Amino acid sequence: MKIRRIGIGAIALAAASALMLSGCTTSAPDQSKGNKGTITVATTNEATSFNSSTPQGNLDTNGMIVYLTGTAGTSAGASLGGFFTLDDKFQVKHNDNIGTYEKVSDDPLTVKYTLKDDLKWSDGKPITADDLLVGWAIGSGYYNDSTIDEATGDVTGGTQYFSLAGSTDGLDKTAFPEVSDDNLSLTLTYSEPFVDWELANLLDKPAHVLADKAGVSEEDFIKTLKDTPKGDPANPVAPNATLKAAADFWNTGYDFTSFPDDKSLLVSSGPFIVSAYTPQQSITFSKNPEYKGSDEPAYDELVLRFIGDSNAQVTALQNGEVNAIYPQASADTLTALKNANLETFEGNQLSYDHLDLNFGSPVFQDPKVREAFLKTIPRQQILDSIVTPVNPDAKVLNSQIFVPANPEYSDAVAASGYDSFDKPDIEGAKALLAGATPTVRILYNTDNPNRVDSFQAIQASAAQAGFNIVDAGSPDWASLLPGGDYDASVFGWISPGAGNAALAQIFKTAGGGNYSKYSNASVDEMVNQAQTELDADALSKLKIDIDAQTAKDFYGLPLFQAPGLFASNGTVDGIKFFGNQTGIVWNAQDWTLKG
Repeated sequence: MKIRRIGIGAIALAAASALMLSGCTTSAPDQSKGNKGTITVATTNEATSFNSSTPQGNLDTNGMIVYLTGTAGTSAGASLGGFFTLDDKFQVKHNDNIGTYEKVSDDPLTVKYTLKDDLKWSDGKPITADDLLVGWAIGSGYYNDSTIDEATGDVTGGTQYFSLAGSTDGLDKTAFPEVSDDNLSLTLTYSEPFVDWELANLLDKPAHVLADKAGVSEEDFIKTLKDTPKGDPANPVAPNATLKAAADFWNTGYDFTSFPDDKSLLVSSGPFIVSAYTPQQSITFSKNPEYKGSDEPAYDELVLRFIGDSNAQVTALQNGEVNAIYPQASADTLTALKNANLETFEGNQLSYDHLDLNFGSPVFQDPKVREAFLKTIPRQQILDSIVTPVNPDAKVLNSQIFVPANPEYSDAVAASGYDSFDKPDIEGAKALLAGATPTVRILYNTDNPNRVDSFQAIQASAAQAGFNIVDAGSPDWASLLPGGDYDASVFGWISPGAGNAALAQIFKTAGGGNYSKYSNASVDEMVNQAQTELDADALSKLKIDIDAQTAKDFYGLPLFQAPGLFASNGTVDGIKFFGNQTGIVWNAQDWTLKG
């Protein structure tokens, strides 16, 4: 899924981003408890949910929470408390701390998940196949009998239970699972091949917690799952009340603005558990007392401080208020870090900023208007302003799916023709508009200096062709993004670096991250084929074709691949650069405090 790093929750993306706190100041960590085992890291964006698998919760900091605590689920992917993580080469690493899973048959594709015996959630309740069954129910959409409006993505009939930021593609081709007699194993049988079978992590939110929120016992909740038939959109029925109540809670009940009184929201399967939260300041993780795996950290607490301003992050690092920082990369930030002799970790993120057009907006129903608008976008100017000072070798990005390091990138550029939009063509845009002066409302994060710069550059350039650009930016842009009350948006995607789920998430009709309300039947078909294509060359060809078709439809424009930057004041060992959506905390379990 792609996660907005406010930035694919399972493929790629976003530059520095959302819910950022601009110009924040910091205070020294609280040492009143005499705790000498705390590592504090400054991150850019505020946390908003303990569930990053929903459209509104699909933010990078939320993704860090579920990665550390383990309640990631099929939509969020890798986690320290799930069935797999990724190594530093973005290869799948099975997590034997939780259990094992293996493909036991190719025809039909059959995968067996087996939990270790005596595993417990952080509240002491056992982790069993009941929990895996619930994870499958969430990720597969098995019970949905909803009809989706292709133009808007809205449900027009029947019931959609769990709202995923990602996609049900893959797991939606599984039959009801087989559960072992000891309730520790679950076996999935697919009706067709699934290229990303190894990325289906079935451990999501605890079955006993969702059952409680639905007002039933765990036993009755599992019985409901077993007794409720597969949903049929052609013959929708009244929603199952128990399942609907559990789904409604999963959809919104994990969102927060303060530390919850209900501690069941914090239940974890990973080595960390959330133990404190101060709005607009920090979130604290302690050791999960029930975790027995090899990823138990050597220190007592991990604190994520929310500091939206990169200069304030550097100051906090210099003063020892934090041990490490994960700022938005800029030339000024990099220079300040090096002048202060602070340790830096640099690389390219699996992330890109992009301009998306809203196909649900009246102004962009005409493809000529879409093309004209894209002709005005000063992509090279935006790159030179934001990225070139950090990475002088950076080029304008010319693919929605690949980054330059991918071997398919040059073929994708040749097929898509995005490189023809490198510089504005104001006269060409005027010719397409034929005297019209369309109004375009652009949504972006006003707390992100890079996004402000991008918006202002677009506004000035598009005005030359006759567009009336309205500033629809907001610090709450992330919550506004799914609603569609805008004509275009500037934001970013950041990827885990493995899998193909983002294709369905972003480009498929009614995909969980398809905020553009883009719909093309041929693209839907190619996306579906990509989920089952096991030949690597054929899969690459499908991705290139998807890239080309979305470009032909004037979907929007990729802007640039974002540079990545971590920094430390030398008080922590083990920090390594990693460019995926978990950011600096990807190996937090391996860190140690010096001294």
